Amino acid sequence: MTRRLLARPGGRRAKWLVLLGWIALLIVLQPLAGKLGDVESNDAAAWLPGNAESTKVLELSERFRPADTSPAVVVYDRPSGITAADEAKARADAARFAKGADVVGKPFGPVRSKDGKALRTVVGVHLGKDGWEGLNAATKDIRAIARPGAPDGLGVHVTGPTGYAADSAESFSSADFRLTLVTLLIVVTILVVTYRSPLLWLLPMISAGMSLVVSQAVVYLLARHAGLTVNAQTAMILTVLVLGAATDYALLLVARYREELRRHEDRHEAMAVALHRAGPAIVASAATVAVSMLALLLAALNSTKGLGPVCAVGVLVGLLSMTTLLPALLVIFGRWIFWPARPMPGTEPDPTRGLWTRVARLVSGRPRAVWITTSLLLGAVATLAVTLNADGLQQKDGFRTKPESVVGEEILARHFPAGSGEPLVVVAKGAAASEVRGALAKVPGVTEVTRPRVKDGLAYVEATLGAGADSPRAMDTVVSAREALGRLDGAQAKVGGSSAVVHDMREAADRDRSLLIPVILAVVFCVLALLLRALVAPLLLIASVVLSFFTALGLAAFFFNHVFGFPGADSAFPLWVFVFLVALGVDYNIFLVTRIREESDRLGTRQGALKGLTSTGGVITAAGLVLAGTFAALATLPLVFIAELGFTVAVGILLDTMIVRSVLVTALTMDVGRWMWWPHRLFRREDAPAENAGSGISDSVNSEVSTPLSP
Repeated sequence: MTRRLLARPGGRRAKWLVLLGWIALLIVLQPLAGKLGDVESNDAAAWLPGNAESTKVLELSERFRPADTSPAVVVYDRPSGITAADEAKARADAARFAKGADVVGKPFGPVRSKDGKALRTVVGVHLGKDGWEGLNAATKDIRAIARPGAPDGLGVHVTGPTGYAADSAESFSSADFRLTLVTLLIVVTILVVTYRSPLLWLLPMISAGMSLVVSQAVVYLLARHAGLTVNAQTAMILTVLVLGAATDYALLLVARYREELRRHEDRHEAMAVALHRAGPAIVASAATVAVSMLALLLAALNSTKGLGPVCAVGVLVGLLSMTTLLPALLVIFGRWIFWPARPMPGTEPDPTRGLWTRVARLVSGRPRAVWITTSLLLGAVATLAVTLNADGLQQKDGFRTKPESVVGEEILARHFPAGSGEPLVVVAKGAAASEVRGALAKVPGVTEVTRPRVKDGLAYVEATLGAGADSPRAMDTVVSAREALGRLDGAQAKVGGSSAVVHDMREAADRDRSLLIPVILAVVFCVLALLLRALVAPLLLIASVVLSFFTALGLAAFFFNHVFGFPGADSAFPLWVFVFLVALGVDYNIFLVTRIREESDRLGTRQGALKGLTSTGGVITAAGLVLAGTFAALATLPLVFIAELGFTVAVGILLDTMIVRSVLVTALTMDVGRWMWWPHRLFRREDAPAENAGSGISDSVNSEVSTPLSP
């Protein structure tokens, strides 16, 4: 049934219906795709699970202050000491800040520092319906008020959560177009080199571009009407994932279609056979990635939970495009689209030439030595993963450049308690207000505690910290405060605020990592077992994926620590890398192993492994280069987390395609032989000894496809 459906898009009449259907879909959905930014939720508090203590504090504190309020901290500094003119300027600015359309309440300050060299004013800004963009606009207004007319020598900087949000919004807004452009240039370049045709690359890129538009529209609808959490990071990842994964599927289909064009006069028949043979592997691959991504719905962090459906939508829409639109376009344009090397019936490549034929000979000589040596080398690099610092990034370390908010925080920390403007917030029973304030004042790291405000039977207290709101010392203070207040009988005190939000996010990230990694491995194992109808092969393939993941982390740790000088990684970083490398690594497992199983039915497992490698090595390499290139485009962005993610996933994908999939898995298959397929019927088929398998390489590749990257 599935195979018959896959064969239809390239039919004589169906191809035109498919094309018209996609054009209609594009016309309807393109306006919605452009609205994706309107539903992004980039406030860290919105990413927290509903049962987090800091989330409950956010809800309770709405009785004491307006909801969705973010503080902007305006810092004035003069190394020689603040003058009377400086103070007059700051007071005048505060009065003008209060008149801002998005300003909530009366600004607090200006407050003079103890050393007399700085002033601080805290301005409450309403998030509003525009989220980050609203904060960005409000920050620009504050800067436009504070900077003009400042006395000579007076520095003025806007920092705090609002300042950081504005700088982050600027980074994403300026990087969005650049990311798409760089990604397209990378994909186009690789496709032109791979296909050696000035025209063929256009069809996969048109199909991938339409996939991206449709994906963005579907994600917008889910965020608008189904409560899906989307942020700027996931929107960027959607771009590179759709363009990369969809192009991967295109490479596989085009390679098989070109192979069939050499065997069939009728291009419609050639496409039907290509879809019949390559389609199931492409569908299985995309389904595996989508199911793995959907496992993220079990995450506690809403940002991670939202990533799963977003990526699943992108992959499934890419699959739909590459199994319907691309076949229709290829058949419509005919053989000439492959110019100058048009595949004609009866023309077959030389099966004894090519990079992957030479690799097959190398692997077949001593397969056990090859896989053991490869595993040991990868394992040695994987040990470097223990040096990766993934305890979380502070806000000031989240940029590769040094924006104004970072400079402002450094100045603030020199002259005021570092936690100024981002206090701990405690909500407790009103009857325990004095007791809560006294206990909070004794917590190490707390420098100042406000008088309690009592309303509706609840008490509201703020505490200023001596350390930066997202520093390790602040995290320790959150833990100490919760322990101290938890010992007060009947107070029912809950600790929130910026520091508590960061602490709870890191706790949730640790919980997600512990839960989701084994769940995703179990999902992948089940899918592979069902696809291959075997148990041994899925276990070995998953082991190779895990080894590849730790090797990529090891390389990342080395480059982060000794080359790029990154201060660390976000606490969610290992999980995100794992999800992408395992889900996408399974892609290449499926592409290779399904071909090996197909050939093993004719040639036996060991010869089938060699034929599978020579037939798919080139296209898997090209696919890996495309996907690695698209993720590498993320490394050009000015945000550390995105750059780290892009670099590590790109390195991991290259490891997967160049070494793990093409060398390690092939050698392992040759050594294990028919036991790979236990308990499938192929297990019962006797094999030639591993050391003799390479003697028939030329025979086993006599119908080898002219794969990309083969000289």
